[in-house]
Amino acid sequence: MAKMEECYGTNGHDLPAFKLLLSCPSGLSPSQVSVVFDQSYDRIPHPDISLENSISEIWDGRVQQNSSLFNGLKFRYGGYILSGGNDSFQETHVCLHLGLTDYRTFVGTNLNPLWERFLFPSEDDCRWCQHTSSPLGNGAIVETSDRKILVLQRSTNVGEFPGSFVFPGGHPEPEEVGITCHLNDGELNCQMVNGKVSEEMFDSIIREVVEEIGVPAATLGKPVFIGISRRVLNVRPTAFFSIKCGLQSEEIQQLYTNAQDGYESTKLYAVSVIELEGMKSKMPGCHQGGFALYKLMLDAAEIPR
Repeated sequence: MAKMEECYGTNGHDLPAFKLLLSCPSGLSPSQVSVVFDQSYDRIPHPDISLENSISEIWDGRVQQNSSLFNGLKFRYGGYILSGGNDSFQETHVCLHLGLTDYRTFVGTNLNPLWERFLFPSEDDCRWCQHTSSPLGNGAIVETSDRKILVLQRSTNVGEFPGSFVFPGGHPEPEEVGITCHLNDGELNCQMVNGKVSEEMFDSIIREVVEEIGVPAATLGKPVFIGISRRVLNVRPTAFFSIKCGLQSEEIQQLYTNAQDGYESTKLYAVSVIELEGMKSKMPGCHQGGFALYKLMLDAAEIPR
C-alpha cells in the first residue's frame, strides 16, 4: 500500500525538518514505477525580475569562489500520480512527473538566501514550488548481511551540509540516458525516453552506492522504491530506495577505503536502527525523511527494529 503523507520530523529546534511527499512502505519494483518526462514539468520563471536575476549573480559568485563547479543537467521533480493499492485489487503504481533543470538554477533558487521568496502561495504542492529548480535527488538505505545500515559522514569540502550524516546517494542523471534538452519527436520517441528515464531512477541509485561506498554492484540486491521525502529547508526533494547488500559490514569498511567518490565523505558508519535514531538529528531534513520512510517499511513488514 502506498500513500500520500503529511508527516513531519523536527530539526532539533521544534521546526519541521522534512515532509514525506509519498510513502510506499511495501516497496515498489521497477515495473511499478514509471516516468513522464515533459517540458510542462520544468520550472516557471519568477515574475520578479530582480529575484530572477539573482540566480546568475549567486552562481557567478559561487564559481569565483570555486572554479571547479560544474553546471550539470538534473531532472526536476514535478509531482506524481498514484494508482492501485489500498482497497483496490490492482497493483500499486507510481508515475513520476519530471522536467529538466540544472545545478546552476538549483544554486540560484533552492540554495538562494532568499529561497522562500521563490515559493508561490498555493495549497497545491507543485504550484507552491513552481519557481524553484527542485532537482530530484536520490538516496539509499543500504542494509548489510549482518543487518547494519550504512551511513556516510560528509566531507567538509562539499557544497551542501558539510560534516553531516547522510545515506549514500546523489541524482539520477539526464545525460546518462542521452538527454540534453526537450525534444518533440512524436509519441513513440516520448515513450522510449520515458522508459529510459524510468530505468535511470533505479540504475542511478546502484551507481551512487557503488561509487560512494565501494561495494561491487553484484553484491547489491535490486533496489525497491520506498517514497519521496522533501527537506523543508530549501524545499529539496529526494527519492529513497531500500537495498540489501550481500556483504557484512566489516567487509564493506575495507572496500570503502578505495571508493571512487570517497573524497565526498570522511567516514563510513555501519549502525543499527536504534543507533541511527541517535544520529538522525545531524542529518539533512530530506535524509531524516528517508529514515522515516525506511521505518515505515519495517513496520509494514512487521520487522523488529
